[in-house]
Amino acid sequence: MSSREKIFKLLEEHYKEELETPEFIPGKTPVPVSGKFTDVEDLKYLIDASLDFWLTEGRFTDDFENGFSEFLGIKHVAPVNSGSSANLLAFSALTSDKYKDRKINKGDEVITVASGFPTTVNPIIQNGCVPVFVDCELETYNINTESMKEALSEKTKAVMIAHTLGNPFDLGEVTKFCEDNDLWLIEDSCDALGAEYNSQYVGTFGKFGTFSFYPAHHITMGEGGAVITQKKSDFKVLESFRDWGRDCWCAPGKNDTCGRRYDWQLGNLPYAYDHKYIYSHIGYNLKLTDMQSAVGVSQLKKLNTFIEKRRFNWKYLYDGLKDLEDYFYLPRATKNSNPSWFGFALTVKDTAGFSRAEIIEFLDQRLIASRFLFGGNLLWQPAYQNIQHREVGSLRNSDTVALSTFWLGVFPGLDTKMLDYIIESIHEFIKQK
Repeated sequence: MSSREKIFKLLEEHYKEELETPEFIPGKTPVPVSGKFTDVEDLKYLIDASLDFWLTEGRFTDDFENGFSEFLGIKHVAPVNSGSSANLLAFSALTSDKYKDRKINKGDEVITVASGFPTTVNPIIQNGCVPVFVDCELETYNINTESMKEALSEKTKAVMIAHTLGNPFDLGEVTKFCEDNDLWLIEDSCDALGAEYNSQYVGTFGKFGTFSFYPAHHITMGEGGAVITQKKSDFKVLESFRDWGRDCWCAPGKNDTCGRRYDWQLGNLPYAYDHKYIYSHIGYNLKLTDMQSAVGVSQLKKLNTFIEKRRFNWKYLYDGLKDLEDYFYLPRATKNSNPSWFGFALTVKDTAGFSRAEIIEFLDQRLIASRFLFGGNLLWQPAYQNIQHREVGSLRNSDTVALSTFWLGVFPGLDTKMLDYIIESIHEFIKQK
């Protein structure tokens, strides 16, 4: 038995001793809203990569790119160190001169949603562009497509929005709007891996799709993310911005992939300047490590199971809470979609007779975790008080989200005992009120 095999054998004992999930006891064991769902195989992959001691991208990153590409049915995957970096990379790439008259320039407008996560919007601001905020719909929590159409101006260059809580936005309306008006579409799919619209995976409709592998998401690397695209020319731009802005596309530890390392003349550099040190963009370093990728490779093997479990848990909560529509707006899937749910959203109605704060406090006392719907109305947040922006139409629903919406977990770590406890607790709260 090799030393590596001996280590793997010890890992099985370690996992049972230290990492197995304890039995659920209602009222004593916390019910998390999200979290990583891992097993001993994930640990083995992580240790296997660490034993190589190849600390940058390597063989496991190649395997992850291939596996993720195959799952989504797309050609190119650019792994990065987080979903937020994926959003930054996707948007920044469109500022490249490679896109000529279609490139995004400072001062251009980008349509987005007021109720969402900051890093869907931040790249717009960080690149000197103007976010144009429109409202969401209650129940789907996705973009109001009529408001989107009203937001169009001569300065509009792109639409950058998320599939909220794993529920696809109306890709039929959004993609047609973008095609008709020659706009880029960036799909923030960080919460929606495996969600489908008309039987096609989200993230594959726009110019770029982004994903996150934070522990709360559908698969995890701890930290990590990816940008996907179909065209090799787009992938080369993504790689450049991700890898310091360099023009070279050699993988770590490789040289002369292009076959002409000293046969270039770009910018004002002298002929034969080393291609590894030629920079065609103002870029970043957003790469991940092979140890992160190794966990991702292992997690990918279980992705279909994770997605089905999330759908099962969401449906279980819906069936258990659908008799409470007098008190809550219940979530609903977008037409023509098959969501890959990230959470189960509830919005307290004005007529409910109680507030969001009251029910969340009750759930907290019972060790049931919940979360607000990210930033609520982002324009209420301190960071966005003085940004240049436009608002189109009423943001009434975004205000409601900020005041009255919360969501519960559906991740694979929740079993039916936990879900029953959530359902019973919410009914008990209503009964007391």
